[in-house]
Amino acid sequence: MSGWAIDFGTTNTGLARWDLDADRARMVELPRICRKPGRVEPLEAPRLIPSAVHLLPAEGVFDRLGRTRFFLKRAFWGRQAEIGRPAMDLNQGWAHPQYATGFKPELGRAPHKTMARLRGQTFSTREVARIFMRELLAEAKRHTGQRIRDLVITVPVESYDAYRAELANMCKALGVKRVRFLDEPVAAAIGYGLGLRGSRKVLVVDFGGGTLDLALVELTPRETETGGCRVLAKEGRPIGGNTVDGWLMRHFARELGVPLDPKGDADEVELWHRLMLAESRRVKEAVYFSDKATFTLSPPAELRSIAARLGEHKPFLDVTRDDLVGLLESRKLYAMLEDCAEGIQKQLVRQGMSERDIDDVLMVGGSTLLPRVFSVFEKRYGRDRVRAWQPFEAVAFGASAFAAGRYGQSDFLVHEYAFVTYDPKTHDKQYTTIVPQGTRFPTQPDLWKRQLVPTCALGEPERVFKLVVCEIAGRGHDRRFAWDAQGNLRQLGEDATAEPIIVPLNETNPTLGYLDPPHQPEDRAARLEIAFGVDDNRWLVATVKDLQSGRLLMEREPVVRVL
Repeated sequence: MSGWAIDFGTTNTGLARWDLDADRARMVELPRICRKPGRVEPLEAPRLIPSAVHLLPAEGVFDRLGRTRFFLKRAFWGRQAEIGRPAMDLNQGWAHPQYATGFKPELGRAPHKTMARLRGQTFSTREVARIFMRELLAEAKRHTGQRIRDLVITVPVESYDAYRAELANMCKALGVKRVRFLDEPVAAAIGYGLGLRGSRKVLVVDFGGGTLDLALVELTPRETETGGCRVLAKEGRPIGGNTVDGWLMRHFARELGVPLDPKGDADEVELWHRLMLAESRRVKEAVYFSDKATFTLSPPAELRSIAARLGEHKPFLDVTRDDLVGLLESRKLYAMLEDCAEGIQKQLVRQGMSERDIDDVLMVGGSTLLPRVFSVFEKRYGRDRVRAWQPFEAVAFGASAFAAGRYGQSDFLVHEYAFVTYDPKTHDKQYTTIVPQGTRFPTQPDLWKRQLVPTCALGEPERVFKLVVCEIAGRGHDRRFAWDAQGNLRQLGEDATAEPIIVPLNETNPTLGYLDPPHQPEDRAARLEIAFGVDDNRWLVATVKDLQSGRLLMEREPVVRVL
């Protein structure tokens, strides 16, 4: 293994490395500190590490020696903190003074800000970040047997030099001999499989736990080699998944008639808030895939006094996906997304460009999975430009590929493409694959070539030759979710027998040629020869020949744009 990379996030951190045998990037799952290892639900993000730190006192000789500058650089003696899932578990009820829920936003602008306290000693953002990094490197060494000496770290586009300097000094102090930085939009582009052989304008929509940021960047091979990009436009709002959780919590409390600030001591009220917020988040994520979920009030034993005062209130509330959408609409979330996109458009116009010049739209961050968020960007930019299937991993994957020097690979298609025919007896739909998932492009123009007999629906002569081309998701093993034709997020099955998600792409314009003379229903001889391929701009191109007349009805003409 090589190509180690870290993607620091406000809520979660990803560690990835390049698998030489499989020739691909993989997330490194550290079972002790990752979220819910072994879970398949995509929103659990099982291989991500919560960016949380719970400081520990130095109890023994090894703990004390491990904190000295000499040993920090050479060995991982003792444990300075619990990080990730154990840190969250230790603070599930009451948050302790030595607990910090994140450090990224403050590291570049306020590294001296106090973030935690332990036994009378204060710890700054810089110290908390260094301890998190130290424990992450130590856990990786324990789990994989490898000490990370060469590392790529992703950073926000146009991040302050101070932020990079903090990370560089931290890595040097922990014995990392070589550290490189990669702009997050560049990492996302590589992680989503974009070939960067030429200039490309990419809009990255980063919607995570803390903020919403849109950055339109121009990627070139030369700048990519150094890990940078040129920013053309930026928009953002101080809103993220955590904000949405708070909206839901207040909404649910109001619907149930439950006070958010019940009478009780400060610790009880704090715990009550934490539990309500956690249940709100659970319900929010549940209705991503299900039509309905139930918000349940179940105060633990520690909150007997609050539970007693809530006895007259209904203990549960059914919540639908439409309820969540309605709340997000009332809070103007979708309007904010449109405003950000409009802001990008206006900045483009001032530079003599338009939205048509945007080559790709990349979705990163767990909040991009909120209902109708994908639809906003699909409607505005077109389904063929929006890449949204790995919001948690794309940046870390791209950084790992960059670290391993494998970012120059050609593009490949992540979906399968097929056309629709109908069984002449049952009239059931049948799907014939013309471009398999994983196909590298451009392809030969006759990647798929067959002779076909027109169906002559309803027994009438066929004058117009039509084929509906569909995108198919769910037959590969790497995808856990996809968006259907209505823009709803759907979970994909784990086995080959599960139903795939099929999205028609050209139903409004399926015509591939006109038959003269018309094809007769009783004529079962092949009438058409058709070939499909994919060009270098990701267009599915078709060549159609009328075997009876010898005429070319189409010659390498674009039908739909594929991903």
